[in-house]
Parts: sequence; structure tokens; C-alpha cells
Amino acid sequence: MKASVTKSDFGKLAGKPVDLYTLTNKRGMICKVTNYGTIITELHVPDRTGKLGDVVLGFDNLTDYLRGHPYFGCTVGRFANRIAHGRFTLDEKGYKLAMNNGAAALHGGLRGFDKQLWKASPGKDCVKFTYTSADGEEGYPGKLEVSVTMTLTERNELVLDYGAKSNKPTPVNLSNHTYFNLACSGDIKDHRLILASDFYTPVNDDLIPTGEVRSVQKTALDFTKPVPVGVRFSKLGGKPLGYDHNFILRSGGNSNAIAARVIDPKSGRVLEMMTTEPAVQFYTGNFLDGSITGKNGAVYKQHTGFCLEAQHYPDAVNQPHFPNTILRPGQTYTQKTIYRFLAS
Repeated sequence: MKASVTKSDFGKLAGKPVDLYTLTNKRGMICKVTNYGTIITELHVPDRTGKLGDVVLGFDNLTDYLRGHPYFGCTVGRFANRIAHGRFTLDEKGYKLAMNNGAAALHGGLRGFDKQLWKASPGKDCVKFTYTSADGEEGYPGKLEVSVTMTLTERNELVLDYGAKSNKPTPVNLSNHTYFNLACSGDIKDHRLILASDFYTPVNDDLIPTGEVRSVQKTALDFTKPVPVGVRFSKLGGKPLGYDHNFILRSGGNSNAIAARVIDPKSGRVLEMMTTEPAVQFYTGNFLDGSITGKNGAVYKQHTGFCLEAQHYPDAVNQPHFPNTILRPGQTYTQKTIYRFLAS
């Protein structure tokens, strides 16, 4: 096969055309992504027999995405994850954001980067998406120039390279929110997970970090050895049941170090994630409740997908002992996250 990037029509948003880009590598792996929210709509990956299967949750048309969805496949920002009470203080000035998730501002607000139409520039094996977030958009200070380049390599890697610059100090924490299911159907409870993480950040009832850093040892959050994802759900407690935790990574910004490895014993598909980010939010689709019908009539019930959201810590803008998330004029925000697919 020949590697290629092609463009097709995906609909219209406020009269503007929305495009769908199909990236294919020489090994036959296929990634489809739209410039609406830079959403990864399809990702076809071989199993142990070489058979391709779509391993991401989502829809096959723009209309369903526009009706609303739980961040399927998109870029989230200006600040991924939660900011407590939608408030923060920066350089002695207070800022108020929309609280769109209970007592928190989540994933950039009411119209975050996931709901914007990005400009797309395709290359031979990639598409570069750019977006300008206006000063004051969703309450955030500064005009932010953002880019996300998605590259499909011959190693069956989907590489996400992020960049951003601002004309004012502003919080920046970008991530991708793809829901994966390596079996292509059913739930992900039997998927086996390894995380290169010895610590996590505990949260309160509103899923806001308390500021503590705790060891995963002797807890249901210890994935230092491979464990089926669903085997310890009952030990977690809380409702809805499942993981929605920020794990601190050992990799220390080394994008060549494996931060997470997920294995589906049934299909043999393996997902490895590498990232320059200090943490990853592991989420098991706890809030999926069967009310969403996706591609090919699939009903997305609880635990039918998992997310590995490379990120800085949630609410870091309000917790100065967490790694810095403030981007200042003259600085460049960069981040690289790699999703590599193998078979065993």
C-alpha cells in the first residue's frame, strides 16, 4: 500500500465547510480526523491475525457530534481536566470561567477547543491543525495561537505534536480525549493495563485534586504490573464506578519511555502511550450510560471505552506545588504524545 492523506466533505458548521482527513500508512493502518475539534473519528488497527478494526468510539457523521458528546476523540483546551470553582488568580488578578461540570470548569469551558473549527494543512503523512483562541475566550486571558499536528507513521504510531504561544500570561494544558476499545466492541474490563506510575493525586467528591500526592502501593490504583482494568472496580468505591484518576508518570518528559501499555487478550491488540507530559488521566468511560448510539449502531454503555489523557495535573493553576501550567509571552508551549499500536 501507499501512504496517503486525503480530504473529503464532512458537512457544514454555520455555513462553513467541515472536512474529514483520512491518513493511511503503508501497513494499512487508517486514521480519520476532522477539523471540527480535531476529532479522531476512526482508527483502524490490525489484530494478531492482521485484521483491521476500528478501536475508537465516536460517530460517522458531523450531525451527531454537533448534538453533543462526552469529548469523543477531540483536542481539549485551553485547559484540559478540571479547574476548581472555575476560578484562578494569575499575577494578582482573578479570572472567572464557566463552570460546566458541577463545581468545576472542565476541558476549556462551554465552547472549548473541542467545539471549534480548526484550519487544516495536510502533508504527506500528517495534518497540521491550527486555531486562534481570542483574548477572553471562555474567560481565559491572552490571544493564544495553537497547533496540533497529527502524524501516522510506518510504525503504526499516531503522533500528536502540540504547540502554543500567547501574548499574555495564561494557563495552558492541552490533551487528547480519545476513547479506545481495543476489542472494537463490548466493554474494556478485561483489557490489561500497565502504568509507569508510582503516585497519583487524590480528589474530593467534585473530582478536584486535594493537593496531596499519594503512593499507589497497596491500592486499587497500582498498575505497576499488568492488571485487568475492571478487576478492582469494587475496591475503588464511589459513583459512577471506575477510574477517573490523574497518575504521575515516571517518564520525566521522555517521549521515548512507555508511560502506559494496554493489552486486549482477545484480539491481541496492544496500545503503548509515550508522552512528554508529567501525568496521564486514566478514565474508563464511567459516565457512559447507554444513551449514546455511535458508529454502526453501537450503544456506548458504561466502561465501553477508556481514555489515556496525557496532561499536566488537574487544577494546577490553583495549586502552586503542582508542575507549572502558565504560558508567558515569549515562551512556546510544546507537547508530544505518541499512541503506538502493536499485536501480540
